[in-house]
Amino acid sequence: VQLQASGGGLVQAGGSLRLSCPASGRTGSGYTMGWFRQAPGKEREFVAAIRWNLSNIRYADSVKGRFAVSRDNAKNTVYLQMNSLKPEDTAVYYCAAVPSYPISSMLSSSRVYTYWGQGTQVTVSS
Repeated sequence: VQLQASGGGLVQAGGSLRLSCPASGRTGSGYTMGWFRQAPGKEREFVAAIRWNLSNIRYADSVKGRFAVSRDNAKNTVYLQMNSLKPEDTAVYYCAAVPSYPISSMLSSSRVYTYWGQGTQVTVSS
């Protein structure tokens, strides 16, 4: 499985971006997809996760109400719609995948995910 996050860029505070993560290889049903981010000097942190069958979607408290994760089954792609962006959202964003449905409490753990893509930089100016 290969993942490649894209769609990052420079945006002003309050703006929006949509990140995409197309997956090549055997993904889809049975997979859980996650979005994480890492700011300079900080640890990688959970942003959002979605089970491919849509049975569970989770968000970090810091992005609830502003970000939305979705997937397109036909395109084998996961998206992260980011609205009302803040300077503290500045980070490299990564998509990840695991061929299982971890319990809800584990979706936010980076250790659960097997496959990781290259990150995409998101910079929010104030």
